[in-house]
Amino acid sequence: MGMVTIKDTLKLFGISIVICCAAFVCTLFLNYRVDLIDIKGTIVGEQAQKIYDAQLSTSTVVCGVCGGCLVFTSMIMLLTYIKNFVASRSKELGIMKALGYSDLGIAKHFWIFGLSVFAGAVVGVGAAAAYMPAFYEVQNKDNYYDITRHSQVGVWTALIVIPTILFAVLSVVFAYKRLKKPVMKLLREDNSSKVRVSKKDKAPLPFLNELKRDTVKSKWSLLFFIFFSAFCFSCNTQMAFSMKDLASETMSWMILIIGLILAYMMLILALSSVVKGNAKTAAMMRIFGYGDSEISRSIINGYRPVALIGFALGTFYQFGLLKIMVNVVFKDVDNVKTYNFDFKALCIALPVFIVSYELIMLFFSDRIKKLTIKSVMLED
Repeated sequence: MGMVTIKDTLKLFGISIVICCAAFVCTLFLNYRVDLIDIKGTIVGEQAQKIYDAQLSTSTVVCGVCGGCLVFTSMIMLLTYIKNFVASRSKELGIMKALGYSDLGIAKHFWIFGLSVFAGAVVGVGAAAAYMPAFYEVQNKDNYYDITRHSQVGVWTALIVIPTILFAVLSVVFAYKRLKKPVMKLLREDNSSKVRVSKKDKAPLPFLNELKRDTVKSKWSLLFFIFFSAFCFSCNTQMAFSMKDLASETMSWMILIIGLILAYMMLILALSSVVKGNAKTAAMMRIFGYGDSEISRSIINGYRPVALIGFALGTFYQFGLLKIMVNVVFKDVDNVKTYNFDFKALCIALPVFIVSYELIMLFFSDRIKKLTIKSVMLED
């Protein structure tokens, strides 16, 4: 079946980037954790044992929190893409079902979306393998013992194979569930869903305010991506400042770069979907005499509070996580610096966040201004 092709998987480069970051971090810390376990019997001295236990716990926490969070985000992105893919091809899929193809017969071809995960995992593991000597050098600094680096090929292979199979199976299962619709509903391209209307929703609103509200509520996945984008920016940038003192400058740069890549990538992908999904609305509003500023504000402004909430929660999250790491994981280790909230980091991160996010939103506002009925019809 030519319905799902490798070309379609190229649109999932966002998932590849997220998986790449997850594979990079997990490869480093899981490899280090396995090597830590191998030297357990050689640890001598109370202080050395305390440092050993703390580093073992740190490796577990980093892999669990960072890797788990990134994999969960990738799953949301994948399910969102499959949902939109089925909705955009519903007529073609309906014809195939009418010709006798079963739901499972069509859905099984969606395994190909797992290739985006495979590509990201291979790049992430490869980058981690190249960076690993420098990572071990930093980890061994000021320790009571040196950990010899071994290439844990089994760990590396698992980080590539397991996510690829997991996402391929997830793609097939979710596509199968989305395809379980009557043929006529697919042929009519009826992708509507029942929406609960609260008493507040029944209250009349000015048209532009109602449009802004409905745009935000129409796709909860986009809300999540914009929220998580701001969350990643806030958490990683502020944590990077603290990690310079608590761990190393190398660790600080690694956290900062990964956080910025994820934050900006998710924001750009989400706003691209917002603009594309509201192209017809924007073009029609221009015909009815609405100005460019009114159109762009009604479509994009509703997401600004979501981004600010994400930034605020990211600030509290990174503070709580580092506080736990210092006060719980490293509580018995001597000469560990006391961690307090870094107001300097907040004063730097917040203005950079506001300026950079406003510039990106200004760019997409300009794209909305260029939408015309002719351009929209040509795309259809």
